[in-house]
Amino acid sequence: GGAVFLAGVALVPNLMTQFMGITSFYFGGTAVLIVVGVALDTVHQIEGQLLMRHYEGILKRKDKAGGLLRF
Repeated sequence: GGAVFLAGVALVPNLMTQFMGITSFYFGGTAVLIVVGVALDTVHQIEGQLLMRHYEGILKRKDKAGGLLRF
């Protein structure tokens, strides 16, 4: 599944230049893979930060006696 997708992403720019007659196409398959990889990594980093904030909020919650909960 994933290997076929990556092969398609790498080949699409070459196919576009051959079949559509585009002579100056500067956005190659390698650049697409890099952009997608950076975008996925950024999304994972944001999700991790949001999850960490969620757990920090739980850990800082006060109990009924007024003290902080300790885990």
